[in-house]
Amino acid sequence: MYSTFSLTEFWSQGDTVSHVVTLILLGMSVVTWTIILLKLLGYAKQKKFSKRVERFWHASSFQAGCQVLGHQSGNVFLILAKDGVEAAEHLERFHPDQEGANIGPAFERQLHDQLDVSDWVTRALRNSAESSLAKLQSGLTFLASIGSTAPFIGLFGTVWGIYHALVRIGASGQTSLDQVAAPIGEALVMTALGLAVAIPAVLAYNALVRTNKTIVSALNRFAYDLHAYFVTGARIQVNDSRRVI
Repeated sequence: MYSTFSLTEFWSQGDTVSHVVTLILLGMSVVTWTIILLKLLGYAKQKKFSKRVERFWHASSFQAGCQVLGHQSGNVFLILAKDGVEAAEHLERFHPDQEGANIGPAFERQLHDQLDVSDWVTRALRNSAESSLAKLQSGLTFLASIGSTAPFIGLFGTVWGIYHALVRIGASGQTSLDQVAAPIGEALVMTALGLAVAIPAVLAYNALVRTNKTIVSALNRFAYDLHAYFVTGARIQVNDSRRVI
């Protein structure tokens, strides 16, 4: 008769299937918390970088502005600025003039050279922003998948534990508590494990998606301002007359 129930007894009473289900749930939990911690640290850095964008526009030059943004690895705002200036410099070096003369050494006309300045810079900034967005969203799919599948994996373990209880009842012909305590306890633990894995994953996914949208919104605003800067030489600022300054 089982007077107490511990994780050691739970493991010793289980079979291969219950062990596999337990290890899967524990692995999901480790992955979940690893992703949560990494994304929180990453988003905290990006939010800190986003606060430097306004200071970027008050710098004396574009190079000084990049210094203000900071050169830490993974700075999506600095990456966007560098990709934009590289696109603008490409046009200055290799785009043919109006008479068709070639500017720059060994100029070879390519398909993307047919684009005008606005389209070319837009293309470069959009590609850079989408690449950064993909990196910011990495890991969120795993959280969503874990949050949606962990309860069902735990439910499978629950059903398996109840099956063990019924097998014991059928083999002994008795329905006493000592015959079904272990498998019923195993079933309840599986249910708890599934919920313990799924709930943090779902809550973290929702919170990280909201934080990610904030960073992406700031990145898009910065991209619009950079586009105006490279095309017109001025940042987009809306005043009372609703015109670009």
